[in-house]
Amino acid sequence: MNIAKKIKENLKTIKEGETFTYKDLLIEKDEYQSAAKSIERLIQKGIIKRISPGIFFKPKQTVFGELLPNEEEILKPYLYKNGNRIAYITGIYLYNKLGLTTQIPQTIKIASREKEIKVNKSNLKVKSAKSYIDVTNKNFQYLEILDAIKDFKKIPDLNIETGISILLNILKEFKRDEIKKLIKYGLKYPPRTRALLGALLEEIGIKDELKELKNSLNPLSEYFFGIKKEILKTAENWKIR
Repeated sequence: MNIAKKIKENLKTIKEGETFTYKDLLIEKDEYQSAAKSIERLIQKGIIKRISPGIFFKPKQTVFGELLPNEEEILKPYLYKNGNRIAYITGIYLYNKLGLTTQIPQTIKIASREKEIKVNKSNLKVKSAKSYIDVTNKNFQYLEILDAIKDFKKIPDLNIETGISILLNILKEFKRDEIKKLIKYGLKYPPRTRALLGALLEEIGIKDELKELKNSLNPLSEYFFGIKKEILKTAENWKIR
């Protein structure tokens, strides 16, 4: 099968609005030069569009015109390496998605333990952040929640009562083994994160699993979030003010 046919066949597996790279088309490195010519022809025909060097997408047509990929889809190639997740989107973009803020960020924050993420896109502002542990497909969702807890006091336009309610509802969906993983990863986070995590988990009835979390904190320290006990009854148990 020649390169042009190979690309067309592999494009069938890619959804409209989904970003892809040469690797997603199963093109070998020694085929890149020939593949580039075929891809240019597809771009000229409007079958695919280029987002940035080496990153493309299949345009999706709607009654309102061509629909561009959203920010998460555009950033997907930067969140994975060889098919494995190495980073995740955090910050205000994430907190907006969780319902903790109504603000839309001008800059998207990407967290990674492996390396500083550099995005080659002029129309998308991205800031790199350091993850507390290695990011994988299996743990990034736990890290998202822990980031929201860590930054709780800093989230713009946050209604504290609503924010606590949202986090409690999220944690209530976690199974027992997932709670243990959340605590395991939470132990790598700053003390204020561990304290608020403990208070939230105790509020939803988790008790036996909290001993290690409690022991990791300085009994003389206090953590200021502006959370009243009427909003989170267990706050005082974790020296949260």
